Amino acid sequence: MALLKILTAPDPRLKEKALPVVEVTAEIRQIMDDMLETMYDAPGVGLAATQVGILKRIIVIDVADEKNDEPPAPVKLANPELIETSKELHTFEEGCLSVPSYYEDVTRPSTCTVKGLDENNKEVIIKAEGLLATCLQHEIDHLDGMLFIDHISRLKRNVIIRKLKKDQKLDRERSHNHAL
Repeated sequence: MALLKILTAPDPRLKEKALPVVEVTAEIRQIMDDMLETMYDAPGVGLAATQVGILKRIIVIDVADEKNDEPPAPVKLANPELIETSKELHTFEEGCLSVPSYYEDVTRPSTCTVKGLDENNKEVIIKAEGLLATCLQHEIDHLDGMLFIDHISRLKRNVIIRKLKKDQKLDRERSHNHAL
C-alpha cells in the first residue's frame, strides 16, 4: 500500500467530474486500499479518488469511532450513486481533507440510499443515516466536482479559499527558503 498526496482547494482538479469505473479490477482494489491507508493516515473518515488526483468514481469511508473502541468498518465503493434521499434534513459540521482546518455547518438529507460496486465487483446497496449518510453524500459530491464549501455562503467560501491560498503561498515560501 502507498500513501497518496491529497489535493487541497483551490486546486482545479478538485472541480473535475470523475469517470465511471468499468469493472473493479486488481488495479481498482489497489487504489481503494491506498486511498483507505491515506484516509486513515490523514486522519479522516472519508476520501474520494478525485481528492488524490484520480478521476475515477471511487470513494472510501470509515465512520467507526475508535475512541469508543469500535473496530474499523471500511466502506469501499466504485460508482457510488445516490438512489434515494430523505425529505428530512439535518445539519452536520463538516470538514474535509482537501479543505484542511476549516469546518462549517452543512445541511443535507438525514438519510440516503447509495448503490455501488464493492471491492469484489458486486453491487451493494447501503441504507445510511447520521454520519455515514453525511459522509456518503460528501464523498459523492467530490466525484461530481463539488466541495462541502460549495454548500455554504459565497462570502464564507471566498474567505476560506483566500486563507487557503495564503497558507499555500506561505508553505511554498518556507519550503523554498529551506531549499536554499
